[in-house]
Amino acid sequence: MATNTARDTFIVGLRNAHAMEIQARELMERQSERLDEYPEIKAKVSMHLQETNEQLRRLEQCLEACGESTSSVKDTTQSVAANLQAMMHAMAGDEILKNTFANNAFENFEIAAYKSLLALCRAAAMDQARAPLQQSLQEEERMADWIDGNVEKVTMEYLQHQQRHAA
Repeated sequence: MATNTARDTFIVGLRNAHAMEIQARELMERQSERLDEYPEIKAKVSMHLQETNEQLRRLEQCLEACGESTSSVKDTTQSVAANLQAMMHAMAGDEILKNTFANNAFENFEIAAYKSLLALCRAAAMDQARAPLQQSLQEEERMADWIDGNVEKVTMEYLQHQQRHAA
């Protein structure tokens, strides 16, 4: 792969990842507003929201190192999409379950995006981006593991809430 083609692909990937993290931030902000009945989940979402803000900063630094900037169009589109998704889930009676399933899928999407960027680092002559992207990948993997390991627990907590409200 030619270096400039690799670099162009890497830059597009960075911009896509930035928009993806904007979407993640919006989703987590909306979700955390509605998680008072699930304090453990709320704490985990709040912690990952802080990580997401750092991931955004890292992606911006990677773009700056390439002499590039984020894509306002992509960022805005993903922000709107996130807010629409959160609004749709909020209307569902089983919002916590829908959010858990969607978050599980989204974390794995983020993992794949960071793995792709890491694969492009060398070909794009951007080895200095490897460490910050690796850190973001590890954060996403930890969150994905946590969500995956807690699907059953969240489901049973939801059931308990439903039973208390029905009584």
